[in-house]
Parts: sequence; structure tokens; C-alpha cells
Amino acid sequence: MPNAEAHKCKFRVARASLLKFLLRLIDLSFNIMSHSKPFSAIQVEETDDKRYVSSLVQKAMSDLPDNDLLINVHYSSLNYKDALSASGNKRVTRNFPHTPGIDAAGVVVEDKSGTFAAGDEVLVFGYDLGMNTPGGLGQYISIPADWAVKRPEALSLKEAMMYGTGGVTAALCVQKLEKMGATPDDGPVAVTGATGGVGSVSIAILKQLGYSVVAFSGKPEQSENLLALGAEQVLHRDTINEVGDLPMGKEIWAHGIDTLGGEYLSNLLKQIKSGGGVAACGLAASGEFSSTVFPFIIRGVSLLGVDSVYIPLHEKQHIWQRVATDMKLPNLASMCEEITLAHVPEYLKRFMQGKVVGRYLVNLADS
Repeated sequence: MPNAEAHKCKFRVARASLLKFLLRLIDLSFNIMSHSKPFSAIQVEETDDKRYVSSLVQKAMSDLPDNDLLINVHYSSLNYKDALSASGNKRVTRNFPHTPGIDAAGVVVEDKSGTFAAGDEVLVFGYDLGMNTPGGLGQYISIPADWAVKRPEALSLKEAMMYGTGGVTAALCVQKLEKMGATPDDGPVAVTGATGGVGSVSIAILKQLGYSVVAFSGKPEQSENLLALGAEQVLHRDTINEVGDLPMGKEIWAHGIDTLGGEYLSNLLKQIKSGGGVAACGLAASGEFSSTVFPFIIRGVSLLGVDSVYIPLHEKQHIWQRVATDMKLPNLASMCEEITLAHVPEYLKRFMQGKVVGRYLVNLADS
């Protein structure tokens, strides 16, 4: 009997060892296949006559940089910075050919750093993704492990990219106003560039948190959509500039979220109530603005810069958690148009033509 038990024990050990070997072999085979198969991506190329052309191409894993974290991207989204990269803006992307896409949601294939396990669902936005590192408009990305965060349980990969960088930037703008001390009781919040990705999500989040919102847009035909998002009033964006050259105008808005920059930001600041603030996050109109000090030293107005690129990882984790909880929008799907990679080149042109409405979700799994 002792010999029989010993044989059984040896058999169980041998079987376990064989099973472990087979699992490693399967995992190795999967990794080899994953690393050898081609994948689809958007590629922006510079032509001989200095034009920039975006197209859908097949790329190899060897085209990706050698970083610790390899992710199979399921969803991405389109943002203004992607359009800048695709148009050859060298302040965004220095070298071409290049794959843009400043955000991504997907599944970990492997992580040499040990931070994540294969199969983990992760979110990436900011840092160098889509700028000079091949971005989320490709079915695979290779990045440093400390660029990614785990997907919050209450948010799917698809939902996360319905927000994308634009939506998360909107959430950061609202949060910046809150940290300054803003409350719904202060009065109306002005949102410029209201039909864009940041502006539209800002309106919806503010409304959900109980704020009164006034939307400014250069697209009057979108007024009904903006009212449906939660704006109580829609005004043409040029009404902001009616204050003209005056150093200050009437105190109208409690706070503001500005995505335009330029004279719109300058003149919005002149019309903010005492103690109010403007969260500035965009340059759709201009990257420059001029101002007197009067709004700041007479009314105590605060100009709050919002960065969504290089903020610390723990802050990104925190804002994603808020996006998954108190800032999660029940009507999120209605604010997005879902497209595939094949549609991306044409849709990127809309940003540079001023034709953007809402958010654009890119489904890479169906590409």
C-alpha cells in the first residue's frame, strides 16, 4: 500500500508539472502568434509636397516601440490633438509616419514590468501616447506600464472611450472649479465651444451635479441638442466679445469652462462675477490671449489651467473613478457617434474644418 500511495503521489506531481508545462507552452504560443500577426492602424505620412495623408494600413508588432506593456486596443476616440497630429503639427508630433490616438482602452497582452496581468482591462490617456509614441488609433500599443490605469469596475471599456480624453478633460475642468470652491448656488456657468467633445460633456456633467449652464457655440443649428444635454440657455459664441475693448464688463457668469482661448477667453474673464473662476483647457480659436489685471485684482477672478496630459497617475485614477460614479452620465451613448478605423481619416478632417459635434468613439475590435 505505501508503494501504491507513493506511485499515486508521484503521478499527481508529474501530471501537475505536465499541465503547468502545457499551459506555459500555450501561453508562449499565444504570445508568439500575437507578436507575429499584423494589425490595423491609422498611419499619417508626410508627402513629398509637404502634405499629410492619413490612411488605414496593416502594421507589424515589430513596428511598435520596445516598452514593458503591450495592450490590445478595443476602443479609442477622436480628439482635437489627434487632428493636429494628423495635420502635421510638429508641436504635437515630430516624426512621420506616425499613428495618432491620444487615448486607448483595451486588454493587457503582456507586461514585462509585472504591474499588470495578461487579461487586465486598462485605460490610457495623456503622456506621449499618440504624440510621438504610436497611439490608440492602432489595434495594439506598446507603452511604459506607468502610463496605464485599471478600468474602474463601474465603467466598461466602451463607456470609458465615450468619454476619452475630451470627456475626462471636461471632468477635470469641473473638478478644478469645485476645488476652487464653486457650488451650484453660485449662479450660471458659461461653457464655450459647447458642441465640441469637452464642451458637450462639460454641460452634461455640470447639469448632473446641479449647476445652471449657459452654452456658447458658433453652431446655432445645434441649439436643441445643447438644451437636451442640460444647457438652460444657448448663445452665439460671438456674444462673449460684445464687451469689446472695455477692461471689464458686467458681472454675468459665476464661473466658466473655456475650450477656445484667444479673445473668447479674454472677454469671458471680463464678465465673471466676483470670486468666480474660469477653467481653461483649449485653444480651438487661438493659443494666445491678452488681458488686463482688472478681473483678477478687482473681482478676484481666478484663471484655472487644466492639464490632462502629464497629471500624476493617482490623479488620473481619481478622475476615472469620478467619471465612473458621480460624473457618470446616463445619456452618454446619445452624445457619441461610433465609427471604425476606416472612417477615421475623414472624421479627423472635421476637427480642422470646425465641424465637430459631440464625441467620436472608435471601435477597433470591428476594424
